[in-house]
Amino acid sequence: MQITEVKVYPVSDNEKLKAYATIIFDNCFVVRDLKIIDGNSGLFVAMPSKKKKDGTYRDTAHPLNNETRDMIETAVLAEYERELRKLDGVAVAR
Repeated sequence: MQITEVKVYPVSDNEKLKAYATIIFDNCFVVRDLKIIDGNSGLFVAMPSKKKKDGTYRDTAHPLNNETRDMIETAVLAEYERELRKLDGVAVAR
């Protein structure tokens, strides 16, 4: 399984939430609403989740092992950094 596309959508009006992301696996399976969060020890990728009736959240999609989690986090955070550089370039060009 390979990540074939990553799209990142930065959020500017939130202190902890930095962006949303969408990933595509093998050009045939999409996972939307991953979140890039600025946590206590730096940026991390949170999986899409749904609020339950008791107020807690449950992931709707998530990797089953650390290798896959690392692959996803590396790809999403790299694309986030690229997107930030593009946005900085646009701001400088104005």
